[in-house]
Amino acid sequence: MISRLVAILMLTAFLQNDAHNQLARDIYKELIEINTTDSVGNTTQAAEAMAARLIAAGLPEADVQVFGPNPRKGNLVARYRGTNHRRPLLLLAHLDVVEAPREDWSVDPFKFTEKDGYFYGRGTTDDKAMAAVWVTTFIRFLREGYKPDRDLVLALTADEESGDHNGVDWLLKNHRDLIDAEFALNEGGESLTKDGKYLLNAVQPTEKVYQSFRLEVRNPGGHSSRPVKDNAIYHLAEGLTRLLNYQFPVRLNEVTTGYFQRMALLETGQLASDMKAVSRNPGDKAVVTRLSAMPYENALLRTTCVATRLEGGHADNALPQVARAVVNCRLLPGDSPVEVRATLIRVFDDPKISVTSIGDAKPSGPSPLRSDIVGPIEQITNQMWPGVPVVPVMSTGATDGLYLRNAGIATYGVSGFFQDIHDTRAHGRDERLGVKEFYEGREFLYRLVKALSS
Repeated sequence: MISRLVAILMLTAFLQNDAHNQLARDIYKELIEINTTDSVGNTTQAAEAMAARLIAAGLPEADVQVFGPNPRKGNLVARYRGTNHRRPLLLLAHLDVVEAPREDWSVDPFKFTEKDGYFYGRGTTDDKAMAAVWVTTFIRFLREGYKPDRDLVLALTADEESGDHNGVDWLLKNHRDLIDAEFALNEGGESLTKDGKYLLNAVQPTEKVYQSFRLEVRNPGGHSSRPVKDNAIYHLAEGLTRLLNYQFPVRLNEVTTGYFQRMALLETGQLASDMKAVSRNPGDKAVVTRLSAMPYENALLRTTCVATRLEGGHADNALPQVARAVVNCRLLPGDSPVEVRATLIRVFDDPKISVTSIGDAKPSGPSPLRSDIVGPIEQITNQMWPGVPVVPVMSTGATDGLYLRNAGIATYGVSGFFQDIHDTRAHGRDERLGVKEFYEGREFLYRLVKALSS
C-alpha cells in the first residue's frame, strides 16, 4: 500500500511538473516570437501579452499595468498581493533584445525553434527565459492559492540592452512606489556546466561600471600625393596600440575574492593554484600574468578598456582631417571615471588625441551577501543539484541592477538556467538554451521565490 501511494504521489508530481513546463514553454514561445529589438521591435506588445495572461489567470486588473514614455517601449508592472508581514520582493527581467540579422543565423531568430535538445531564438537566454518563468510563477501561485508573506512585484521592462531610459530608470523616477521593494531578483547570476557536468550556480550582488570615451584627432589634412608624418590616423593608431599594451592595476573586492577562493576548489592543476594564490596575494606577478591571459579572469581582476569603434578620413586621395575611435571601459566598483580618463590620456601620451566621456557612468555599490537570501539559494541548489556550489560573482557586463542598487534596492542576479561555460551565446548568433535546463530553471526560480516569501 505504501509503495503504491508513493508511486501515485510521484506520478502526480510528474504530471504537475509536465503541466507547469508546458505553460512555461507556451509563454516562452510567445515572448521569443514578439520582436523586441530597439530598431523595429515593440516591448509594449510583449508586455501586453503577458498582462493578458496574468489577468486571465485571475490577477486583478488593477494590479496589472503596462506603461512607459514611448508607445513602442512599454513596461509591465504586476503585483501579487501577500500579507504585508515583510516588504515586497521585486522580480525583474527585461523584454528587449539585441539585434539579430536573419542572414547571420542558421534559424529564424524570431521563431521559437526546438531542436537537438535546445530552444533557439533571440532572447532565449537574455532575458526572456527569466521573463517567461516569472509570469509562469505568478500563474502557478494563483492556481495554488498561495499567500506570500510579502507582496511580489513583477517588472518586465524595456531598454536594458539599448541603454535608453524607458525602462527601470523611468519606472524608478516616475513610479517608484509601484516597484519599491526590500530587494530584487534579476539576471546576472550565471549557472554553468563544464564538460557536461554542473559546475556552479552563481549569485551576482555587484557588477562593473559601463563608461565609454570618444577619442578624436584633428588635422589640416592635404593631398595624399604629398604625405606628411603628422597624420590623424597614425596619431590615433599609435595611441590605441599603447592602450593595447597597457593593463590597469589589479584590485579585488569581497565578491571577486570569494569567487577565486571557491573556484580554486572546483578547478584543478595550475589554474586552481593560481586562483587560490591570487585570492590571498593579488600582488603575485606570475600568478596575475597567467590569470590575465584568460579574458573572463582578467576582467574580474581589473578595470578594462578596449577599442570598439573606428573611423577616419573623408576621401581616398586626401590626408585625413579627422580620425575617431570609441573606447569602452568596464570599471571595477569604486573606480572613478575621472581617474580612468586621466589614465587613458597618460597612456596615449599624445596631446593631439582628445578624450571625451560619452555619457556619465552610473556606479552602484555591491549588495550585501545576506544569509537570509544566499541561504535559500544554496539550499534549493543543493536539493536540485547535490554538490553544486553557489559562488558569488561580479558581472563584467552591465544590467538594470545598477539602477535598483543606486535607488537603495539590493539586487541579486540568480537564474538556475545552466549553460556550458564555453558556449554562452547571449548577443550572438544562434542564441539558445537547453530544453532540460530551461525547465530546471523554471522549477528552481519557483522554489526560490516561495522560499523568500513564506
